[in-house]
Formats: sequence, structure tokens, C-alpha cells
Amino acid sequence: MLHVDVYSKHHCPLCDHGVEMMKELQKEIPFELSVIDIYEDDELLLKYQVMIPVVAVSEEEIDFGQLSKEKIRKRLLQIIG
Repeated sequence: MLHVDVYSKHHCPLCDHGVEMMKELQKEIPFELSVIDIYEDDELLLKYQVMIPVVAVSEEEIDFGQLSKEKIRKRLLQIIG
């Protein structure tokens, strides 16, 4: 099954919205979802601190910041073929 990561942090309304959007997409496209707090890993914090939320599959960052449901949906469908 496809695995999607959302890089996020606590007290981030944009992140909360992004996670909810990803849960909505799960109803259409089957995938496992992990929400990862960037403050729990110094490398992630350095990499994503101004980009969050970030949606990634494997090492590919699909979208970040103001997430686009359509952009993410389209890429997930391409990935699963």
C-alpha cells in the first residue's frame, strides 16, 4: 500500500488543515498516512521549518505550504498507476 508522510508541527492551523485534507483524500485513494512532527528531529526541522506542511511519498515532496488537494490527488493517482 502507498505510504504518505505529512511533515507538520503542533499549533499550526495550516498543518491541521493539510492533515484533514489528506484524510479526505484517503476516502478516495487508499494510502497509509503518517503525520511527522518536524520538532522531533533536528534534520527535519532544518529542512522543513519554513515549508510546512509538506506532503511526501518516499523521498518525493509532492506539495508544501498552501496544499492543493487537486495537485496531490493527481500525483497520488500517477504514483499508484
